[in-house]
Amino acid sequence: MYKIIASFCALALATSAHAQNLDTQSAAELLPQAQQEGKVIVYAFTSRIARVEKAFEAAYPGIDMVTIDMSSTEQIARIKSEAQANLPGADVIYISDAPVVLTELVANNLVVPYVPPRVAGVVAEQFKTPLLAQRLSTKVLMYNEEANPNGSPVKNLWDLTKPEWKGRVIMVDPLQRGDYLDLMTEIVLKSDEMATAYEAAFGKPIALSNGNENAGEQFITDLFANDLVLVGSTDEVNKAVGAKGQQNPPIGFTSYSDRRDNEDKGWALQVANDVTPSNGIVFPAFLALNPKPASPAAARLAIDFLMGDDSETGGEGFKPFYVAGDWPTRTDITPHKDAIALADFKGWQIAPADTAKIRAQVADFILALQ
Repeated sequence: MYKIIASFCALALATSAHAQNLDTQSAAELLPQAQQEGKVIVYAFTSRIARVEKAFEAAYPGIDMVTIDMSSTEQIARIKSEAQANLPGADVIYISDAPVVLTELVANNLVVPYVPPRVAGVVAEQFKTPLLAQRLSTKVLMYNEEANPNGSPVKNLWDLTKPEWKGRVIMVDPLQRGDYLDLMTEIVLKSDEMATAYEAAFGKPIALSNGNENAGEQFITDLFANDLVLVGSTDEVNKAVGAKGQQNPPIGFTSYSDRRDNEDKGWALQVANDVTPSNGIVFPAFLALNPKPASPAAARLAIDFLMGDDSETGGEGFKPFYVAGDWPTRTDITPHKDAIALADFKGWQIAPADTAKIRAQVADFILALQ
């Protein structure tokens, strides 16, 4: 029995030492080992991962990148169920919804960090721990610029609760997609700013009603009462808001970076940046490892590739994300020429730990309104 236990301990130590050794290796050192593994599985919360797959396989012949596009909410559920069933799952996890990822996945060792040595010196510490953030993304207010050539028709979030916007504000159901629940939670966390914005919109201090405890809850209540339209996907929001040829289009919360599809899909999406007190949220997109990846070298090589090469724009690995509305966490990548500078963007940058504390409470609050 003691010999069996000792052998298991030795194997665990050897596995740990091997992982630590891989963590320090360059892409060139990882490559022959990754080619022996032959495959890497990636879960990703964005359809853009298909373009990464094609570029990765072109850069590293002999390694099959298998990508599975699913929302962060779906990923979280799948990773938990695979861990319970002792199934291997993905090697690499590309995911948002930081409050849940950090409190439920990282805290329970269901995903683990990896920072490629090549980029460690050009990513700020806040974006390296507890997980590596590849970029910052958004859920913000967007409008149709063809129908509103002079700029956003909304200057204050509280405008969305006024009669002229009744039934004309659209978003993905926050009880179905975590990033949108994070948006609603941030509005509650920023209740002091929401109260100030209310007075600016209506010329009087806010008066709470219906048992609401703060201005954020009051805003959400009033927004739902104004016939907020809830849909199942971001694409539905984009099409409804951005489709050209509309005389009186709705406005909605979606991703600033989805403007990249305007030309291909016939949209006229534009971000409403000049909004009091904010146009929405900015949040990290994480890259993480399965703690027991089937292809440990290929997994690290994939993360290295997704962080971009050493060119000013990040090359093929980062190309799908080098768009206005996504901000790279690498300080040596040149900002996109069409992007609003992060310092000038009105979105609130979320604090995941604070969001996690009241997220379930906000979900219950919204459930009672639906």
